Amino acid sequence: MKHLWQTTRFELDVSSPLVMGIVNITPDSFSTSHGSEDSHALSARSIELSLAQMSAGAELLDLGAESTRPGAQALGEDEEWARLLPVLKEVLTWHIPVSVDTYKPGIMQRALDMGVDIINDIFAFRQDGALALMTKYSCGMCLMHMHGTPQTMQLSPMQGLVVEQVQGFLSERVRACEQMELSLKRLMLDPGIGFGKTTDQNFALLARQGELRVKGLPLLVGWSRKSSLGAVTGLEVGERLIPSVAAAVLAMERGAQVIRVHDVKETVAAKAVWQAQRHQHVESRAPVL
Repeated sequence: MKHLWQTTRFELDVSSPLVMGIVNITPDSFSTSHGSEDSHALSARSIELSLAQMSAGAELLDLGAESTRPGAQALGEDEEWARLLPVLKEVLTWHIPVSVDTYKPGIMQRALDMGVDIINDIFAFRQDGALALMTKYSCGMCLMHMHGTPQTMQLSPMQGLVVEQVQGFLSERVRACEQMELSLKRLMLDPGIGFGKTTDQNFALLARQGELRVKGLPLLVGWSRKSSLGAVTGLEVGERLIPSVAAAVLAMERGAQVIRVHDVKETVAAKAVWQAQRHQHVESRAPVL
């Protein structure tokens, strides 16, 4: 059955998984790090990365100017916008859906006024004024579960039944959106792999991923290069390509509609193999006439 995700400029068919390419506009990111860079160099490298992700087959781009990895320090709004603005000016001229990864309503508003398609919020629009702001736009919205904050989440991970707690949180945030009369067609849910969870909890969320589709809403999942993959493989962050692709395929197999990744080319290739076998499976079940 066709499932459309409403965004600012596009209605995205998420009946089959889409690959979202990560673009980290941060000097300390392993995606753009080249030592000490001025703002112009950072912008240029981020635009170059955006183009590379799109050329590799990314069907969406997710731009973030503030690191949200465990222990990362918060960034001021002016600095975050200064990083985002020149990159947005360029990529918004391309024919590709653009997401901005931010939890600050001020950044959301400025980005949406430029025509950004999706807001990807690790706080699930819990910041003051964030949900009210969404009533003024028609953008797609990604609601993510996070235990704690990026500064504290891995110091004191979740306790208890992780799937039930994440499902309950996502249900509450969907209700909050409904109370603001926001269309469910705009919503995408994210279990927040690695955001305040242990390795076992992250894999429990993967194993029972289908239970997180509150009201049948689509799921965005991001396993790319996460520490849990390092924990089970012993590989450092830059060596986690194969585990990341394996996790992406497992997430697709369990119904994820958007896969957020650093390594687009390899994930797109893996998706093609997965889709080919699914097509054969469907063909094998077709009635003989």
